[in-house]
Amino acid sequence: MPSPNLLYSAAQVRALDAFAIAHGTSGYTLMKRAGEAALRALRSRWPTAMKLAVVAGAGNNGGDGYVLARFAQAAGLSATVLAVSAPSQLKGDARNACEDFRASGGQILAYSEALLASADVIVDALLGTGLSDAVRAPLAEIIRAINACERPVFALDLPSGLNADTGAVMGAAVRADCTISFVAFKTGLFLGEGPEHAGRLLFDDLEVTPPPEPAFRALLERLPESDISRALPRRRRQANKGDFGRVLIIGGGAGMPGAVRLAGEACLRVGAGLVSVATASDNLLAIAAGRPELIVHGVGGSDDLTSLLSGADVVAIGPGMGRSAWARALLNCALVCGKPLVLDADGLNLLAEGAQIAPPGSVLTPHPGEAARLLGISAAAVQADRMSALNALAARHPGAIIVLKGAGTLIGLDGVNAPHPIPVICERGNPAMAAAGMGDVLTGAIVGILAQCRDPWLAARAGVMAHALAGDDLAHERERGVLALEVAEALNRCVNLRR
Repeated sequence: MPSPNLLYSAAQVRALDAFAIAHGTSGYTLMKRAGEAALRALRSRWPTAMKLAVVAGAGNNGGDGYVLARFAQAAGLSATVLAVSAPSQLKGDARNACEDFRASGGQILAYSEALLASADVIVDALLGTGLSDAVRAPLAEIIRAINACERPVFALDLPSGLNADTGAVMGAAVRADCTISFVAFKTGLFLGEGPEHAGRLLFDDLEVTPPPEPAFRALLERLPESDISRALPRRRRQANKGDFGRVLIIGGGAGMPGAVRLAGEACLRVGAGLVSVATASDNLLAIAAGRPELIVHGVGGSDDLTSLLSGADVVAIGPGMGRSAWARALLNCALVCGKPLVLDADGLNLLAEGAQIAPPGSVLTPHPGEAARLLGISAAAVQADRMSALNALAARHPGAIIVLKGAGTLIGLDGVNAPHPIPVICERGNPAMAAAGMGDVLTGAIVGILAQCRDPWLAARAGVMAHALAGDDLAHERERGVLALEVAEALNRCVNLRR
């Protein structure tokens, strides 16, 4: 079944289950559909596996495991349920699933770590989506034993111990090779540690479709590659550089030419028409010599900047700017220029220091540390619940687009006069991009695309995707030593591919 693009909370998925049951599909029917889907996925993923060890908990996730075991046995596989809870303690549909498995001749044994090693595949049916507190003994020890067993692990719905909403590890969490999610994808599979623990993601909707009701409005959308071609359609033959925007990038304090040069390079590589850089005067030679296509201006203060702003269509500010009085004056001037803005790096740090609000239509691109300063919390708190941080930033800057950078970059907007769109998550990108200057390249990509499409929301989406794809192209060659300038250069391929 194709993977859906919309992601939901655990509470919403439970409400979808209840909705389906209220409209005539029994809970046990859903459980049997889950077991059937899981068996199909397991046999496709591990076609030669013959012996399964199903680690079953006390809830409906355990019930899914019992159903899978019964269907696997009927298909000629050997399936043993390692019961963490005594079958007599099961209730409802899980109890029915256990009794049907037993009646079919299925073998139920009390969980034992020694029994894991004899399986071809271990099925994680331990906890599911209802976890709200840290996993404690003995379940934590069981999870650690599954992870240490050196056998393939197949998780049902969600790796046990993973928070279904935030992707946080709740003390201990199963590291699955493959996870099949039921009814709807949960946000926690894509946030935080979710991708690390879920492995390959599969999906089955169990014939349940979210109704068009506000309660079932998705929390996240997966960012599509097609946003690049939407933002950057084919050019007319009669086009000239003036058709593709005049960009002004402000940054580079004294002795800091690198960041603003990277942003300018990226801006050119995504196809902006004319790109100017406003920087400290002692940076002029370094920037112009490195990239002569950039128009470089030395600015001593806001008076020098005013005329440059008037000639720009879009503006980016912050890369390498520092937090001096000079930088503060430039930011204050840019905030009132009336042009679409992209704010990054020290532009964000100064915004936080002054408790200022970005103009509607701006694009803010904080990494977790900058987001923490904007919110007055710790970077660890931002990373612990990135969705909440994104929403808080969007609420603090109404009408501004927030790009919360990191593994699984999030993009959100709190609408001012219209309902805000569903936030999006970028699944592309890789650890090779954990290097200096990558954020400057992203700033240049976004402002360069914004100059061409004039839609801040679409430019943020397309810029994030192009940046991630460029990094992925380079990571095919190596995991370490990828340079930001190389990513800027690779952007050119990514914005010219017709996806």
